[in-house]
Amino acid sequence: MALSSRNWLYDVFPSFSGEDVRVTFLSHFLKELDRKLISVFKDNEIQRGQSLDPELKQAIRDSRIAIVVFSKNYASSSWCLNELLEIVKCKEEFGQIVIPVFYGLDPCHVRKQSGEFGDVFEITCQTKTDDEIQKWRRALSDVANILGFHSWNWDNEATMVEDLVNDVVAKLNLTTTSNDFEDFVGVEDHITKISLMLCLECKQVRMVGIWGPSGIGKTTIARALFSRISRHFQGSVFLDRAFVSKSMGIYSEGNMDNYNAKLHLLGNFLSEILSTKDIKISNLGVVGERLKHMKVLIFIDDLDDQVVLDALASKTHWFGCGSRIIVITKDRQFLRAHGIDLIYKVGLPSDKLALEMFSQSVFRQKSPPPSFRELASEVSKRSGNLPLALNVLGSHLRGRDKEDWIDMLPRLRKGLDGKIEKILRVGYDELSNEDDKAIFRLIACLFNGADIGYIKLLLADSDLGVNIGLKNLVDKSLIHIECDTVEMHSM
Repeated sequence: MALSSRNWLYDVFPSFSGEDVRVTFLSHFLKELDRKLISVFKDNEIQRGQSLDPELKQAIRDSRIAIVVFSKNYASSSWCLNELLEIVKCKEEFGQIVIPVFYGLDPCHVRKQSGEFGDVFEITCQTKTDDEIQKWRRALSDVANILGFHSWNWDNEATMVEDLVNDVVAKLNLTTTSNDFEDFVGVEDHITKISLMLCLECKQVRMVGIWGPSGIGKTTIARALFSRISRHFQGSVFLDRAFVSKSMGIYSEGNMDNYNAKLHLLGNFLSEILSTKDIKISNLGVVGERLKHMKVLIFIDDLDDQVVLDALASKTHWFGCGSRIIVITKDRQFLRAHGIDLIYKVGLPSDKLALEMFSQSVFRQKSPPPSFRELASEVSKRSGNLPLALNVLGSHLRGRDKEDWIDMLPRLRKGLDGKIEKILRVGYDELSNEDDKAIFRLIACLFNGADIGYIKLLLADSDLGVNIGLKNLVDKSLIHIECDTVEMHSM
């Protein structure tokens, strides 16, 4: 599946049976799209036959969203069914968004080619080959399984049209190419490596973890990845602590073991991913029922509560084929406890990349001016190549002359910037065990860079549980062990 963005000619391509909906539903729908300045392919000038005109095929491929209006006589037209084949092909090839509309029809009849819809379909199939018929059947089932709009769920057509157009607008906003991360140096390499783990062309549901210490850019990488691939899914959502806190706001204790609290959280979760306001649910199984046929993309960022993660994404079978759940955390054990084995470790950038990151932050260019090169290299090294520090220090030094840089260097040598310290301290404060905190302080003050065997020997009689303590600190990204040497970041 291609990840690169396309140059779309149209926002919407409608596929429909003219005799059923052209002067009723479709006319109102197109008028509302025009009012919202949404570009639509209109086929008024094309003479329909048995096979698709090349112009029509290209129009389908050039449209971000395909709206398929299933009506009584949709399957009476080989033209409509061949349009549907091309739409499904575009959905699979480059993630075109497809929204089905069931106009006076039971979606089950479209899915199974039964009822009056099935009778019409059988007549169309009488002169067709088995291969053509099977392709049409697969396409009808595929699109009918997508969460769409059922006309029987609305009291009047005007409200349905309004809700459908609002959904189109929301999806167009999500699929608009973002330049928010174009200045984030090194992001393409991260996206490439994570995409290999995600294996977007694979049909099974996958859970992947993004793991690394505070300040290394996990959330920025995840946001860039979400922006890049979300258009390939029928529903997508990026959840973080703020979402959970807001969802739990009415529960003073915020106890996620509370059944009603879980229902409230999952209702808000479904509202987000289905772009529908104020969904209320009566049991925890509703998530699986609503999403099991839907290909979804779920990012869960910076959570440390296993109960919350279990509530949101406990089972892969809750989600439709091809769904992806990405969990971003600084705690590797959090991922393991949830059964996530595909884990991408975000490492520190190289000296070259770090200098480029710093230069981008300070000078808005890839390398420092010659007169600042030596000073920029020193500041970059002082930051320990940590992206957070590179960005914060860059913003402090931006626009200052060389003399100011020289005057500020002693401060950088003496201690941390307050913003950096506040973020980095979170990892230490979240250690629940006082023995782990004690081991952290000992490494920071005495044993940074020491041999792991030496540390274990010195602390063997300390009752600190040094073996499990070191493992905990590694899992929480506070230290790393390489070649039997314990290392803590300089900041």
